[in-house]
Amino acid sequence: MTSVYRGYTPDQLQSQYSARAAVPEHPLIFRHWRELSAAYRASANCRLDLRYGNSPGEKLDLFIPAVNQPPLLIFIHGGYWQAMGKSDFSFIAGELVAHGVAVAIPGYDLCPAVAMDQIVRQIRRALLWLTRNAAAYGVDTGRIHLCGHSAGGQLIAMLLAVEWEGIEPGFESADLRSGLAISGLFDLEPLIHTAINDALGLDIESARCNSPILAQPRCKVPLLLAVGGDESAEFHRQSRTFARVWGGLGVPVRYQALEGLNHFTLVEQLARPESMLLRLLLDLIGL
Repeated sequence: MTSVYRGYTPDQLQSQYSARAAVPEHPLIFRHWRELSAAYRASANCRLDLRYGNSPGEKLDLFIPAVNQPPLLIFIHGGYWQAMGKSDFSFIAGELVAHGVAVAIPGYDLCPAVAMDQIVRQIRRALLWLTRNAAAYGVDTGRIHLCGHSAGGQLIAMLLAVEWEGIEPGFESADLRSGLAISGLFDLEPLIHTAINDALGLDIESARCNSPILAQPRCKVPLLLAVGGDESAEFHRQSRTFARVWGGLGVPVRYQALEGLNHFTLVEQLARPESMLLRLLLDLIGL
């Protein structure tokens, strides 16, 4: 079979990017996430399904600690822009809230019902809504941090590349303080050659338009790119190369591999009180 991208054949790219196939126990992991998330929502101080836009997916959940004016972490979930939802990830808020961080988890509409361009616009709306409205819930909207897993890593990077003057004049991007992309995707071109693209419908133009690695960073905050040591070579290349490119453009960026973790057990570390990933994130936030 002929290579189509960086020496890979379509079958090889499918293997590189199919995180679920690489972790056969992923159905059990996802069920555990849903159980943990439901249990946490039942006991947390939270505001659920706050609407930030008009489409079905444009709602967010906000988890609020018992401290005055906490910083805000916006967590954007993954699922290759075509699966999962905000309620699957409530569990990641528990330890952060315990450390005095408010956590917002926005939902968004999924492909193929919408195109990726629309998802990017929705995440922008979620950020703008939070900057205007989270203060009413006691949150310090002058200290906003971004975190995203997998597809969510691409989405937070796209937020850092927004030229707000042409979209929302007067928006103060200085309120964004840091970013953490967990197993992020920053170069979308290889996905065109995989079954993942059946729902995304990307072509070369739309893939490049939505690839942060080809974008100019507009908000040059500290950025951590974390990848599980057990993830594929392409997931590591994505973060390493992105770190080199945006680092060369003045972003204080760091690539970090965490050994013994895969695409799913890595994001779980945010819910583990002694994990390195949680410590790294709290350090970014300044706690």
